[in-house]
Amino acid sequence: MSQIPVIAVVGPTASGKTRLAVELALHYGGEVVSADSMQLYQGMAIGTAQPTHEEMCGVPHHLIGVCDPAVPCSVAEYVAMAKACITDIHARGKVPVVAGGTGLYVDSLLAGRTFEETKRNDALRIRLRQEADAQGGQALLDRLAGFDPETAVKLHPHNLGRIIRAIEVYETDGVTMSELQRRSKLTPSPYRTCKIGLGFADRAMLYAKIDARVDAMLEAGLLEEARLLFARADVRDGTAMQAIGYKELAAYLRGDCPLEQAVEDLKRATRRYAKRQMTWFRRAADICWIEVGMGKFEIICEQAVRGIDKSNTLCYNE
Repeated sequence: MSQIPVIAVVGPTASGKTRLAVELALHYGGEVVSADSMQLYQGMAIGTAQPTHEEMCGVPHHLIGVCDPAVPCSVAEYVAMAKACITDIHARGKVPVVAGGTGLYVDSLLAGRTFEETKRNDALRIRLRQEADAQGGQALLDRLAGFDPETAVKLHPHNLGRIIRAIEVYETDGVTMSELQRRSKLTPSPYRTCKIGLGFADRAMLYAKIDARVDAMLEAGLLEEARLLFARADVRDGTAMQAIGYKELAAYLRGDCPLEQAVEDLKRATRRYAKRQMTWFRRAADICWIEVGMGKFEIICEQAVRGIDKSNTLCYNE
């Protein structure tokens, strides 16, 4: 079966993935498919760094602001939507350019993962989150390790969403998340992908970019955006409000801390997230890395194009 050629741009937050993805789409005649788990949601343009009309430079972008923040979008739902986008882009003779930093979404999509339908248990989710609030994420992670150590060892105590989901799947469907993931890998990928990774040898440079971007987001109205989401009862305790930026500002909106503390917490959480992203992507052996900071944007683009052309990813096979 013929595989669809795909370009992917990955890396930590604030590394310049959107800009490079647009440039590559312009160069190869492509369209961008977002692989950011929070850019999916409406009303979160500033905090999730959704590209503006000007930043898109006329390149069509997909899966940005398409979901109601009151309704969580699972990785399975994301993969189904992204697969449909890629198929359509390819059918129109364009090159799909996947861009994003949500490692689980990127890997699940490009590896062609299949997902078995599992039940949703909202009551259990609420109870587990309450337990996490009272006992901490480590307590839930320890519980998960008791029946699914393979999944638990991959998760951080702060990653409550995935911890809770793994426990929910096991207690509701009687199957571990690691077993579901094993089954999902049995189908070959429908894509032939060249992955371009944006890395930072100088970690301090990335952290400075993150701090500057948070300041720019606040100037652009992030607090008001968070306030509007927080005002919605159907969103306040949901997945979208747990996104970095909104979660920290929610503490201020509840009166739990001053704004200065919330902003500092936001910057710290973003830096930690970037570190986890780099750890995730660095494990992959099939990424062509470009060190940001080693040259101007034009040089980064040239390096990316050379890597893509050398990979022969865009040479269509039958």
